Amino acid sequence: MSKFLYALVGMVAKIHNYIMRLNDAYEYNFTDKELHFLVIGVLGMLFIFVVYPFFKALAQSGHVMVIAWIYVFTLIIVITFAIEIGQKITHTGNMDFADIVFGIFGFLVMFFLFSLVRGVYHGIKKLYRIRKKRNREEY
Repeated sequence: MSKFLYALVGMVAKIHNYIMRLNDAYEYNFTDKELHFLVIGVLGMLFIFVVYPFFKALAQSGHVMVIAWIYVFTLIIVITFAIEIGQKITHTGNMDFADIVFGIFGFLVMFFLFSLVRGVYHGIKKLYRIRKKRNREEY
């Protein structure tokens, strides 16, 4: 886990240094905070341009549960990483990538069980409506 995080931090540091070199080379004189403002702002807007049409299409086709799942799955990833990083910083446990994998797997299994129960519920509901409609047509 530590190696993964160090590699991720190293990659971010390389990108940061590249942007700082561009800033210095073109003499823009942006501060580190201003660069964060610009880079994260642009990155966020790029995500919006990609995610918005996708979520809009899902919502229009009645797949709101998929949108909720994507959102919650993203939160679960962030939370599991935060817990492991917190354990590393506070020395209250071992920072372990396997813990992240098992936590995410736990969510996936529980969501699968929820989906099964939800599917059965909606199936019964649909059968009830069909039967009710047939009974009305008979009279």
